[in-house]
Amino acid sequence: MLFRQWRDSSAQHPRLEGRRVYLRPPAHRDWRAWADLRGESRDFLTPWEPTWAYDALTRKAYRRRLRAYRAELRQGTSYSFLVFRSEDDALLGGVTLSNVRRGVAQCASLGYWSGARYSRQGYMTESLAVALKFALGNLGLHRVEAACLPANTASRALLLKSGFREEGHAREYLRIDGRWQDHLLFGILRADVKNLD
Repeated sequence: MLFRQWRDSSAQHPRLEGRRVYLRPPAHRDWRAWADLRGESRDFLTPWEPTWAYDALTRKAYRRRLRAYRAELRQGTSYSFLVFRSEDDALLGGVTLSNVRRGVAQCASLGYWSGARYSRQGYMTESLAVALKFALGNLGLHRVEAACLPANTASRALLLKSGFREEGHAREYLRIDGRWQDHLLFGILRADVKNLD
């Protein structure tokens, strides 16, 4: 089971494999590619994300991010991945399963981003399929939730294409691009996805 391998500190960089992409945890060696892709995609990303810190793309900020990812992983509350193209190992974006709740919920929240030059090429559709298989299969979750701004038609289409159902509208749900904004809410259940095993 990949979950055991992931939690095992001897597993250097476990990978989740797709047909054209693979997902793996961020590593120190990824900083330059990550900073370059996020930097060149800044105008594309910032309308849909929390406000970037002044030092968001620095090596120091990236190290802080990795420490937080590792702490959340140890607690079993979050699983962060970078997405790479299989043919040439190009960094394409990222996917995170966060706010993992066990007990009666067995649920997580899904977040994702794509570099501008790789958007609308099907990479994120495949990445979400791989991440959902991990969440609903390997992690044994019952439900994965996601949210997007009503104006983000590309993200809404991606979620629907990935099998999510639109479930509602949340007022001032998240602070995005410097202000509290309404979001559309989506969910997918383990029973909605085929071939998890």
